[in-house]
Amino acid sequence: MRVRAVVVARTKDVAVRSGRHPFSRAVSLPHVLGTEHAGTVDTVGSGVDPALLGRRVAVSAVLPCGTCRACRRGREEACPALRLVGIHRHGAYAEYCVTPADNLVSIPDGLPFAHAAALAANGPVARAQLDAGGVGAATCVLVLGASGALGSAVAALAAFRGAQVIAAARLCRRADVLGDLPGAALIDSDRPDLAEALLELTGGWGVDCVVDNLGLVPLWQRYQAVVAPMGRIVVSGALGEAPVPVALRPFYLRNQAIIGIRTGNRSDMAGLWGDVRDGFRLVPGLLSTMPLAAAATAHRLVEAGGNHGQIVLHLSDESGETA
Repeated sequence: MRVRAVVVARTKDVAVRSGRHPFSRAVSLPHVLGTEHAGTVDTVGSGVDPALLGRRVAVSAVLPCGTCRACRRGREEACPALRLVGIHRHGAYAEYCVTPADNLVSIPDGLPFAHAAALAANGPVARAQLDAGGVGAATCVLVLGASGALGSAVAALAAFRGAQVIAAARLCRRADVLGDLPGAALIDSDRPDLAEALLELTGGWGVDCVVDNLGLVPLWQRYQAVVAPMGRIVVSGALGEAPVPVALRPFYLRNQAIIGIRTGNRSDMAGLWGDVRDGFRLVPGLLSTMPLAAAATAHRLVEAGGNHGQIVLHLSDESGETA
């Protein structure tokens, strides 16, 4: 792959590089970071379709074993031996990156490489979360951390599906932190009356799904009571150090569920790119680009919480064109 754009991931890049993630132990130095990326196919190996040469593609970083029980059931995200480009093998913070042909997907003409890389990184997980939460038309979803890379993708995709979206972020710190999320009601996640505000927005019913990638105890304590009957809480991350206390009684009395989503599988990836062909796009104001040479600056921004949405590193071609 000739790399044109590569995402900066909070956990898979920044936390791994700083040694604060279990994946750090899988890295052997010297190492090249860089998970999901986009660019053009430069060379193909033996047995790979030569028609791929020159094709504009996005690349998934997920490398399942393909043989375990989970993989045979089409649930590659649960593969015990799952590996990642950029963690277990050299990644895409580079001009070129070697990747399995099965991890490529052609991208529509006119879709910028930076957008394609960000979609590859966050889209399949967002789709898996919304599917697990049963989110579609006539449902209401609360997205916590909606100003983040994954949270903004979840909120945008839920709106694309026709759901009622409540996007929560720390608006008291910066009112424009969510940019322009079409079709979403914006709410300050720090407000002490969060539960009451959510009930008002949902006409007293509560939220059908909560996508919580933060795992913060104060937030949990304010929103759990307003999860609707048959509601689902979907998690794919936990930034909080303290364990969230879970009272089980409401879950069986109200037919609720907590569902963990590790990452997107091949089906989620195919579905996501189908959504893209049908017009789905990320929120432009929550996607920013920096040159590859500024990777260290990008990492510092993420560590300091100084960015919102997804940062993508870009490379130029010979003509000077960027991603």
